[in-house]
Amino acid sequence: MNAIKIVERKKNQKNPSFDVSAYGVAKAKNIEAFHASFPEYEPTPLVELKGLAKLLGVKAIYVKDESYRFGLNAFKVLGGSYAIGSYLARKNNLDDNHLTFNLLQELAEQGKKETFVTATDGNHGRGIAWTCNRLKQKAVVLMPHGSSLERLTNIQKLGADASITDLNYDDAVRLAYKYSEENGWVMVQDTAWEGYEKIPQTIMQGYTTMAYEAVQQLGDELPTHVFLQAGVGAMSGAAVGLLADFYQEKLPIITIVEPDKADCLYQTALANDGNLHFVGGKLDSIMAGLCCGEPCTLGWEVLASYADFFVSMPDEIAAEGMRLLASQTDGDPKIISGESGAAGAGLALCVLRYQELASLKVKLGLDENSVLLFFSTEGDTDQENYQRIVKENAWSVNFK
Repeated sequence: MNAIKIVERKKNQKNPSFDVSAYGVAKAKNIEAFHASFPEYEPTPLVELKGLAKLLGVKAIYVKDESYRFGLNAFKVLGGSYAIGSYLARKNNLDDNHLTFNLLQELAEQGKKETFVTATDGNHGRGIAWTCNRLKQKAVVLMPHGSSLERLTNIQKLGADASITDLNYDDAVRLAYKYSEENGWVMVQDTAWEGYEKIPQTIMQGYTTMAYEAVQQLGDELPTHVFLQAGVGAMSGAAVGLLADFYQEKLPIITIVEPDKADCLYQTALANDGNLHFVGGKLDSIMAGLCCGEPCTLGWEVLASYADFFVSMPDEIAAEGMRLLASQTDGDPKIISGESGAAGAGLALCVLRYQELASLKVKLGLDENSVLLFFSTEGDTDQENYQRIVKENAWSVNFK
């Protein structure tokens, strides 16, 4: 197995005074209210795994389970729905701070419709298709080579014009942008670059609902460690922004994890030269939702300012996370977490369990007083693959 690689951001490399108000508590309250205006809205559960915490020798483990989100089995709809809603509000000179589902439906009934185009590994495109279906808009969805047919079918069932291309994720993004320019469509992508930042930022702001729910559900329980998986870094950047604003000087230790075949944030942190670093090629990790080779500029700004560790890890770690979250250790609730959703938990749980990783346990500051928070950002969005992986024995990683 390939080694786990880690970069620590020293204090002098971070900027804890960076302005995160765009993803802070005040903004998140408005966005949560927008999501709550959808009839399908319910906060997703924050699950405590007492048995696993006892087994691994930490104080507490909490998992935010996004498999319940809007019946779509993943968190991504939070970003896409807010971005589309915010765009429609701006287009019609409305205040997006008081946006509601009913208001957007009224716009659609007035014939004010758009075509929204995006590239996706699955979950984001499904969220865009669902939102467009609910708001009577049109969706065009492009998927990279190797995408799951199940994920494609789920998107098509929602009325989107969806197809699998022969391109990797980042090239599919470029094709979506080309189509938007040629056809006057609206591109909805969380990959930001110079000249394309407004919509990516609203997608990131939409993601804050997940983190805002979590801190409310935790109440007085203060997490010491948060592990966040990353593709382009939009979700992790938004979550860290909310956490930084909410916890202030009590911000937990933040660790960002990526597949070693698509570790653009790790490579950017490793270089530490002020530039973003890209990863090319097929990007063929089982963590399909994280197979992105080009960082989001907006996400990186937040992560560079507040994240403590960046980790590049092999697929086996995410697979182990899937199995352990489903294992119901000592009577714990079962959490169905997909390949990308279990990545952050997989790293932490393996570090706690395997003696071969003892040095990482020390480096990350994990001990009997640790309170761990994970975000399981997807369920079994590829059911066949999920079943194949979880049927293998837990504690089965070979570090040789």
